Amino acid sequence: MEVLTKIFNLFLHLDKHLVELFQNFGVWSYLLLFLCVFCETGLVITPFLPGDSLLFMLGAIGAGGEIDLFLISVLLIVAAILGDAVNYHIGQFLGPRIFGKSRFLKQEYLEKAHQFYEKHGGKTIIIARFIPIIRTFAPFVAGIGKMTYWRFFLYNVVGAFIWIIFFIVAGYYFGNIPFVEDNFALVILVIIVMSVIPAIYEYLISKKQKAKSGSERIENS
Repeated sequence: MEVLTKIFNLFLHLDKHLVELFQNFGVWSYLLLFLCVFCETGLVITPFLPGDSLLFMLGAIGAGGEIDLFLISVLLIVAAILGDAVNYHIGQFLGPRIFGKSRFLKQEYLEKAHQFYEKHGGKTIIIARFIPIIRTFAPFVAGIGKMTYWRFFLYNVVGAFIWIIFFIVAGYYFGNIPFVEDNFALVILVIIVMSVIPAIYEYLISKKQKAKSGSERIENS
């Protein structure tokens, strides 16, 4: 039991034990990192696993030449793509069953989700990559909403590439700066806030357009 607890804590705080991980497990560390990103993006029950911080720290460690950043970048992009794809299919499988049997989750909600993801799904999938917890649920909801799969897959690939490369490159160039090392949690928080801004902007613009079209309909009636 104690061994399982240690393994779970290592997995949960992988970003804080990366140097130790590579020293003890060598090449197998790449597999563990692959599984961590895959589970964080692919399983609704594991949104608590490290994502942004893990990628940032990998970039910082890679700047010293201790790991093969090209290999790890490719592996984690694949892990992120597969994770979202699995999550989408889980949502697609569970959606009809959840909405078909629940008294509170009506079929019309499923239709609205589908319409939303057909219209805004691309931006949602990409932006969600940069928001912890949300990135775990976005592909699941896209599956429930039956977003057209080829559109989902396209934005899934683009989002995974941008997310992985952005944080690894950021860690590579800025991760070893003393201020960043001393205020790591704050830096990650700032990055998350900055990534949410486009989503908030899109929401406000959409709300403003709806209000404008609503007032125009009233005037014309």
